[in-house]
Amino acid sequence: MAGVAVGALALTFSTSVPTASAHGWTNAPISRAKYCQAGTAQNCGNIQWEPQSVEGPKGFPNGGPADGKLCSAGIGAFAPLDDQRGGGWPTNNLRSGQSYTFKWHFTAMHSTTDFRYYITKNGWNSNAPLTRGALELNPFLTVPFSGRPPADISHSGTLPGGKSGRHMILSVWTIADTGNAFYQCSDVNF
Repeated sequence: MAGVAVGALALTFSTSVPTASAHGWTNAPISRAKYCQAGTAQNCGNIQWEPQSVEGPKGFPNGGPADGKLCSAGIGAFAPLDDQRGGGWPTNNLRSGQSYTFKWHFTAMHSTTDFRYYITKNGWNSNAPLTRGALELNPFLTVPFSGRPPADISHSGTLPGGKSGRHMILSVWTIADTGNAFYQCSDVNF
């Protein structure tokens, strides 16, 4: 009987506590998930302990998380990432058209297909959750990658020209040997 009680307690514990299976986040531009983990952004929910775990179906933009849930990858526990907070998220200050070094930090190095970066269209509604309709669906930077990345990786690219004011960059790390990708939203100001 004691074994059954312990098993039930373990099952309850394992289903009510988020897993910390680990993966990765963007450091440049700094993502909402990382700002939450660092304490720079408040009232973030579980993402503050798991900035590396924003994992959802791959195949963006044809597949992937549903519109309005792109920043959380559709994970209910990470839903605060989808809230635009009336522009209250910390921003990364950038210059339109500048060369930029994008950086990821990984806690588990998965076999990788590529890294893709998308940006919001001029005139997007920054008060509404992020949707495909708000994004330029051709990535402004695609970095093919074969194999497992190191714990920290950088790659250079050029930010889109003709941007001013507040925008969002959606970074997608596509995993080669699973059906998933990792999604990171970074608020930027040009």
